[in-house]
Amino acid sequence: MSAKPAIVLVHGFWGGAAHWANVIVELNKRGYDRIHAVENPLTSLADDAERTRKMIRQVDGPVVLVGHSYGGAVITEAGDLPNVTALVYIAAFAPDAGESPGGITQEMPPAAVENIAPDSDGYLWIKQDKFHESFAQDVSADEALVMAVTQKAPIGSTFGDNVTAPAWRNKPVWYQVSTEDRMIHPDNERRMAARMNPRETVELDASHASLASRPGPVVDLIEAAANATTG
Repeated sequence: MSAKPAIVLVHGFWGGAAHWANVIVELNKRGYDRIHAVENPLTSLADDAERTRKMIRQVDGPVVLVGHSYGGAVITEAGDLPNVTALVYIAAFAPDAGESPGGITQEMPPAAVENIAPDSDGYLWIKQDKFHESFAQDVSADEALVMAVTQKAPIGSTFGDNVTAPAWRNKPVWYQVSTEDRMIHPDNERRMAARMNPRETVELDASHASLASRPGPVVDLIEAAANATTG
């Protein structure tokens, strides 16, 4: 078994586990051979947290738990398991107890909030023709097109689900701010990061999709968390 910890990656709204593709390749290049990417149903925070816990429980040894976007709320809710050694937030929500991603968004609306629209079944989508400029303006048009067409929409009510017991109060934290984020206001990211007293905060000149556009620096942060908490 590798001496390196397992890395468990948790996606957010409007994308599945494959959003981590570039990060997975970079982690593998650096010798991380136990990488797992949760595929969350995006039906409720409780459902997503339980799906994430189930994956963590399948892993032997220490886990560095990484969340992007809404995935930050998921790791906040699910990260209390004893083998989770670090929480890494990538342009992510980090709610406190009683807070929801939707409530945080309303406090400081991001630039592209108007490009999110519900359908008749209660799912929330980013308008396809606005996806590139809203979510991933720093990736190629072709890559953004694939993201737009394959986006995984959450049930709208999930946005309002509150965190109950934030794991970041008891686990070491690392945070990456995307300074050009149009889905979560960058100042909201800075505020959430600051109150968690992270071991390290990194600001990248990146869109919300920093996991796709800046995988190298994102993996640098994950690796810093792995080295600091598992040696």
